[in-house]
Amino acid sequence: MRASRTARADQAADRALDRREDADEAQGPSSTRVRLSTQWQELRSRRLEEPEPELGTGASNFSRVQVPWGFELAAAWSWRLMVIAVAIFGALWLLSYFAVVVLPLLVALFASALVLPVVHALVRLGVGRRIASLLVVVVGLALVVLLLTFVGNQVASGMNNLTKQVVDGVGQIGDWLRTGPLHLSDKVLQNALTDLQTRVGKAASGNVLGRLSEVGTTLSHILAGFFIILFATYFFLADGPGIWTWMVRLFPRTARLRADSSGRVAYRSLTQFVRATVLVAGTDAIGVMIGAAILKVPFVSAIGVLVFLGAFVPLVGATVSGIAAILVALVAQGPITAVFMLGVLVAVGQIEAHILQPFLMGRFVSVHPLGVIVALALGIIVAGIPGALIAVPFAAVLNAVGQHLASQTEAGDSAGHDQAPPNDPPPDPEGEPAPNPA
Repeated sequence: MRASRTARADQAADRALDRREDADEAQGPSSTRVRLSTQWQELRSRRLEEPEPELGTGASNFSRVQVPWGFELAAAWSWRLMVIAVAIFGALWLLSYFAVVVLPLLVALFASALVLPVVHALVRLGVGRRIASLLVVVVGLALVVLLLTFVGNQVASGMNNLTKQVVDGVGQIGDWLRTGPLHLSDKVLQNALTDLQTRVGKAASGNVLGRLSEVGTTLSHILAGFFIILFATYFFLADGPGIWTWMVRLFPRTARLRADSSGRVAYRSLTQFVRATVLVAGTDAIGVMIGAAILKVPFVSAIGVLVFLGAFVPLVGATVSGIAAILVALVAQGPITAVFMLGVLVAVGQIEAHILQPFLMGRFVSVHPLGVIVALALGIIVAGIPGALIAVPFAAVLNAVGQHLASQTEAGDSAGHDQAPPNDPPPDPEGEPAPNPA
């Protein structure tokens, strides 16, 4: 149809052109230029009016790459796990970078969880919360200073006798090396002693300025950590509800209810763990002190304090810290007394493992012994001794929060179904109403 119309139009144009040519021949050369110009414009307008050719379309031959479902699922889990691992590593790196601040804050949190019932008792007696918190912090600091002073005086008074006993023990070891089965000569012993003194002197004199700088930095960190613990404990006791309310309001509105309930469960689990650990540590320290006193081992109080602090690392802390008692018994009383002291440590460890841990830790903190061992190993790898102290309570808190969230969530539910929290601030984890920050 379109081709026939174009052909008829061309024929009409040709006939019109022939008529114009006849007329131009009659008019002369000037009319020829006009005719050519008119013909060019008509051809140009005809070309412009012609429609553009249509592009043909059809079905695409592109298809999605077919990957086995197992590979697709594994890839999805892999990159998500990689993102989670990077996030955890970044969080741990930040915590380690600010360890000078983070560790004192955690110690203050443990201390506040331990003495919070005393603050509540004073509040019920009519004392203001801030004044009660200040009294508890001051009295606790005074008790710690008195205990350290008593232990220091005992160590200072018995150090001369212990030094003399160490010298006598070294002399007895030298006599045994001469007259025993080795039959070492005095020259060999003197050369060995001289070589040992030389090595110790070189190690002590090397890079003295660097070591003094390290000691100064360590002392400054300890002093700063002490003041952080002191002030943070006071503010956790005095303004704990307000601080927790502020932290909950940082979460989205749909997650505040579960964040609030999870925080309360975590704090309750931490409180139970700290109280149970204090009871276990006190029992271990008393048992070791009784055995050391019966065996007449010096520094009984210092040994008890060391065992008490070491018992905050579950399962192995009391035994490892008790090695100091065995060494003191070996130096002061001889190998037989050291063997009996080892028996005392083994007996105390068995009482802790079979009586105290099942009845106290098993009742308050439901963490399997294998979980405790794994948490200790991971804590030591990540942060050394501070990591060992924090790993088990952290595992207990995670376990408690996980069980709490699992008990509140059915299959297919999501956190987005929570309702908005009330406007009133949440109560204190121990039952006290929270003050309004406004």
